[in-house]
Amino acid sequence: MAKLSSSTLLIGAAAVVAIGLVGFVVSRGSGPGPHDALAQCLTEKGVVMYGAWWCPHCTKQKTLFGTSFSKVNYVECSPGGTKAMSQQCKDDGIEGYPTWVFPDASRLSGEQTLETLALKAGCESPTPSAE
Repeated sequence: MAKLSSSTLLIGAAAVVAIGLVGFVVSRGSGPGPHDALAQCLTEKGVVMYGAWWCPHCTKQKTLFGTSFSKVNYVECSPGGTKAMSQQCKDDGIEGYPTWVFPDASRLSGEQTLETLALKAGCESPTPSAE
């Protein structure tokens, strides 16, 4: 039987660790998000959030949803890494971020609690958490 060199063992160990880390990250992201039901309800009701990648209030709003934000109908108003407003957002009359637009054309501007969004949209209110 051939003797393995220390560098071969090191490379093998590094590969096992890397595969383990990838598996851990993938498995963590595959479970349900903390507010999936609310995010899905908002989307089903036709609610849209307009925001911009550079907007700190938008970031906070997205953080409230956690991984569930991927289920929210979101329009990026500054696509391509610019700070210029997209034509869609201009056409939709967006003046600030975040702006939540509801099917009845009413709007909520600024950061909103999950409870406020649920109430306004007619969705079940999420269980209050330490937000």
